Amino acid sequence: MKRIAVLTSGGDAPGMNAAIRSVVRTGISKGFEIFGVRNGYAGLIAGNLNPLGPRDVGGIMQKGGTILGSARSLEFKTPEGQRMAIRNLNSFGVEGLVVIGGNGSQTGGHALWKLGYPVVGVASTIDNDLYGSDITIGVDTALNVALEAVDRLKVTASSHQRAFLLEVMGRDCGYLALMTALAGGAEAVLIPEVKVTPEEVAKIISEAYEKGKAHAIVIVAEGAEYNAERLSNYFKEHQGRMGFDLRVAILGHIQRGGTPSAYDRILGSRLGAGAVEAIARGEYGVLCGWVNSALKYTPYEDVVNKKKELDTSLVELARILD
Repeated sequence: MKRIAVLTSGGDAPGMNAAIRSVVRTGISKGFEIFGVRNGYAGLIAGNLNPLGPRDVGGIMQKGGTILGSARSLEFKTPEGQRMAIRNLNSFGVEGLVVIGGNGSQTGGHALWKLGYPVVGVASTIDNDLYGSDITIGVDTALNVALEAVDRLKVTASSHQRAFLLEVMGRDCGYLALMTALAGGAEAVLIPEVKVTPEEVAKIISEAYEKGKAHAIVIVAEGAEYNAERLSNYFKEHQGRMGFDLRVAILGHIQRGGTPSAYDRILGSRLGAGAVEAIARGEYGVLCGWVNSALKYTPYEDVVNKKKELDTSLVELARILD
């Protein structure tokens, strides 16, 4: 194998650029020519591939997002789109592909692998919901952005005797919300994996007020049954008995845009190099992830068919420590 390509797909995550840089420089050290695919699978179908040298990836590790770009592609979900992607890779003489991304991205890589094309995935998503990796690229930075928001909200909340509902990203996984609540000392947390009613949350806020607390912070996962908007509408009808004046803050995509933490830069570098190592030894159809503080290669079949479980016992710990 002489040429390999790398693409980023799905939601951007801080640390993706470190992974791109690592793929390029590790690949070149092994004698590969490296091509970057612009705008994910859409760029693959369009044949938007360009050579990448060591200097092309200089100075990118500290940048958030992805220099290669990312875009949705409905066409790639079709057999015709997937065959076109492989045709374009072959036309450039590319013999292997590294896919940096989360669940949807790795599902796309799996589709190409099933068609016989050599693919290796790199675990990257702030949601941390990808089977085959304890922690994924971008999670640490996103968590620290959310934690800083909690610390800042506590200041203004205490000044005005308020309760805040802070909604964080994570799609259908409550990892970011749960860890933010645990690290930020929140009074309550709502995640998709554990059912909590608005009445239970109202009781927690009311009890915090009665204890003489200066504020109350509730962390809400965007995928929870009751997100910040639904909770807010419910609480408007019960404002008087909760004591605190209530405000809502939604972090949204701010979590994705942070400068990568040291951890995400190192993780991206290690996983990117690990993906190239797999290609060099002829191991394809796997996800390069981080399990038990070491690189692990998980078959794509497991990645796309198994669900990563969240340790929900930490919900009780967060409750005890509030």
